[in-house]
Amino acid sequence: MATAPPLQPDLGAAKLPARALRGPERGAGWHLVALAIAMPALAVLLVVAAALLRPDGEVWAHLSAHVLPRASWNTLWLVLGVGLGVSVLGTGLAALVALCEFPGRAFFAWALLLPLAVPAYVLATVYIGLFDYAGPLQTLLREHLPGVPGIEVRNRWGVMAVLVLALYPYVYLVVRNALASQGARLMEVARLLGHRPGQAFRRAALPLALPWIGGGTLLAMMETLADFGAVAAFNYDTLTTAIYRTWYGLFSVSGALQIAAVLLLFVLALLALEQRARAGQRFVTLGAAPVQRRRLAPRGAWLATLICGLVWLLAFALPVSQLLLWALREIDSLDRRYWLLAANSLQLALGAALLLPALALTLSWAQRRAPSAAMGWLARLATLGYAMPGALLAVAFFAAAGTLLKVFPDLAGLLRGSILLLLTAYAVRFLAVAATPVNGAALRLKPSIEEAARNLGVSGFRLFLRVHLPLLRGGVLTAALLVFVDVMKEMPITLMTRPFGWDTLAVRIFEFTTEGQWQRAALPALAIVAVGLLPTYWLHRGSEHAPLS
Repeated sequence: MATAPPLQPDLGAAKLPARALRGPERGAGWHLVALAIAMPALAVLLVVAAALLRPDGEVWAHLSAHVLPRASWNTLWLVLGVGLGVSVLGTGLAALVALCEFPGRAFFAWALLLPLAVPAYVLATVYIGLFDYAGPLQTLLREHLPGVPGIEVRNRWGVMAVLVLALYPYVYLVVRNALASQGARLMEVARLLGHRPGQAFRRAALPLALPWIGGGTLLAMMETLADFGAVAAFNYDTLTTAIYRTWYGLFSVSGALQIAAVLLLFVLALLALEQRARAGQRFVTLGAAPVQRRRLAPRGAWLATLICGLVWLLAFALPVSQLLLWALREIDSLDRRYWLLAANSLQLALGAALLLPALALTLSWAQRRAPSAAMGWLARLATLGYAMPGALLAVAFFAAAGTLLKVFPDLAGLLRGSILLLLTAYAVRFLAVAATPVNGAALRLKPSIEEAARNLGVSGFRLFLRVHLPLLRGGVLTAALLVFVDVMKEMPITLMTRPFGWDTLAVRIFEFTTEGQWQRAALPALAIVAVGLLPTYWLHRGSEHAPLS
């Protein structure tokens, strides 16, 4: 994922006072609007909770004996291992870039964000293709060193390493901003009090960054919990792959739904940790004057350059270079099929990029017009889908559609295997992505602006067009860009709920990797990486000027 909002963004920060309401009827109407937007997420929770509370005895016995123990244990190990890895790697890189001066620091400040453009399943494709038994590295080893044992990467440590390389920017970005804005100044104070550089970092800068380290780590752990493509490429059984195999291997929607219920318990546990971590974040501003980074000694400076360069090489430069080499070999296969795949991906991404910012704008507006505790809970429910893995959403929507078809059989063509069902699942999964920048832009809409406009005779829809929309335009465009890129990269929802024959670039990558055709996956993978570079660049530019908040 290229960018990610907080797991439960606070969409109620920008609100009008109660006098902005036009009577209880209007307030009730806005609550109904918010309820309608939150209804798909509520349906997912109800469907999964029903499976958890009323399990199918025979199916549950099979799952609990043969599937859930291994998948749950693997998932737990993976989430904990990736969480530890990204916290150490992301914090270390952030400290070097924010607090130290060394050769190449200015380059690595933004280059270390580039892995955000490479989805984890693309990174997995490259490394399995390189290190697999038939790959170039092991082939060279067998030719020149026949007695050397082969390298096995399809295991827990292999998938863990790939996910750490793909997700460490979640920690690196937020910790870098925290240390650059205030951590360096605290280190200066600690140095004046007689502490050595290492002591100053441990006792002054690191405690300041702990909430940000925790927040970024929990977000990376949530992405690990939701990952499907990378773990499937490594043949590493987790709860997400168990959902897919139970659904498509055993043809059991009820069994997949019961695994999804177990996965939801993991999600809720991480959400509780995330909420507790965010509740303790309190910061003060120490001044906006620029701080001086510590110039490292020659040996330490070149060691810092080597560490940053090695991470950048492994997480971005090497995978993209390998994809380019494979793509050049497969360029002759670039035919009409690829353009159809690209067209399908673009249609879905454009549809979501139009729909979700509109829903986010409506939800934000409802909160402004009818602020209340109930509205706050509806907004949180509507944006909760970002914390739900795509495999969980896919099976829940399929089951919910089946329930609706029993009541309204005429909706068969509209619900099952349709673009509408796919876009609805996208809306639940990525509404938080759209809501975060829209809500940030809504902070500019002060009550005094509206009052001034009304005094000039501008009200109603004209007020929205002439006053609100120009101020919200940047946030809406940002939301559209982020949603567009996330939908282009999304795999499990599209794979499990797409209409028959409606393949996308991400689905084709999954099909190629399933068959072990790593080189043929290079062309669609490069297209997705290229699209992912856009918000990565935007995120770097925005983080350079954004204050710590």
